[in-house]
Amino acid sequence: MLTVNAYAAPAAGEPLVPTTIERRDVGPNDVLIDIKYAGICHSDIHTVQGDWGPQQYPLVPGHEIVGFVTEVGSDVTTHQVGDRVGVGCMVNSCGECAQCRRGEEQFCVQGNIGTYGAVDRDGTITQGGYSTHVVVDAGFVLRVPEALDFASAAPLLCAGITTYSPLRHWKVGAGSRVAVVGMGGLGHMGVQIAHAMGAEVTVLSQTLSKQEDGKRFGADHYFATSDPETFTQLASSFDFILNTVSAEIDLNAYLSLLDVDGTMVNVGAPPAALPVTPFTLIGARRSFAGSLIGGIRETQEMLDFCAEHGINAATELIGADQINEAYERVMTSKVRYRAVIDTSTLG
Repeated sequence: MLTVNAYAAPAAGEPLVPTTIERRDVGPNDVLIDIKYAGICHSDIHTVQGDWGPQQYPLVPGHEIVGFVTEVGSDVTTHQVGDRVGVGCMVNSCGECAQCRRGEEQFCVQGNIGTYGAVDRDGTITQGGYSTHVVVDAGFVLRVPEALDFASAAPLLCAGITTYSPLRHWKVGAGSRVAVVGMGGLGHMGVQIAHAMGAEVTVLSQTLSKQEDGKRFGADHYFATSDPETFTQLASSFDFILNTVSAEIDLNAYLSLLDVDGTMVNVGAPPAALPVTPFTLIGARRSFAGSLIGGIRETQEMLDFCAEHGINAATELIGADQINEAYERVMTSKVRYRAVIDTSTLG
């Protein structure tokens, strides 16, 4: 076992504190990663606060991880010592069900094993990337292209694939009229990716305070949803809407912005149910759907796509002693656009 430094939530609602955790020995199919950067995702906050169900504490969050390979198991052929690699939201799955065989491990019938807060194959609770090292099954380790800035690549392992996957699945491309709801950690990635795919991109944000950023990321248009005229002006204007916010919104108002046969996809996860009036859908053959992350194959495709198109997350690099402050800033939408922990500060 390897003892490593980490930051953990000792209980729901309590500030994260420095600690040490044990990592398993490197098995035949494992890779040991010296973590360099770990992104802070809104999901980390929801999870450690118990918003998405009870957790076993202490819990080390973090599923946006990049680092260098320092050891590989005897059967590993896909990675070698010194490689730039990343780990996202899952570290294992059954590997045998129909979804796993299709390369969509995120939908594993038995449930994928999350990077933290999940029961691992050895019965222990997985601990995440707010730590100096992690041991991961080689099949769930991604190659990080040299063209990507290392620290900025960390959020791609969650925010990047969460937005890339639905855009790709619903075949967004040249001529697509796309709206991105929200200009936060997810939204700023969705804008960049949709733009690179050739879409005409509109940002729908509460205010115009981030308009300059939105245009810089590739948005063609930017509207404030706090202005009622926005919904009148943009009625039936879009083929695809990507909703990235995890707050309650008037779904029917946003669905009315879709043209006939348009689709709105939710990637945010608000705690409360969001009601939809059936006639909002029926009246224009609209669809309302959801999307999770992507499988390992698609996540690698996303990393390569971002490298090819010069797409990086906009990040603020922080030390470990700033994690709790960063959580507060994430909750008040003051981070632009992803806080990333320099894990060398973990001690």
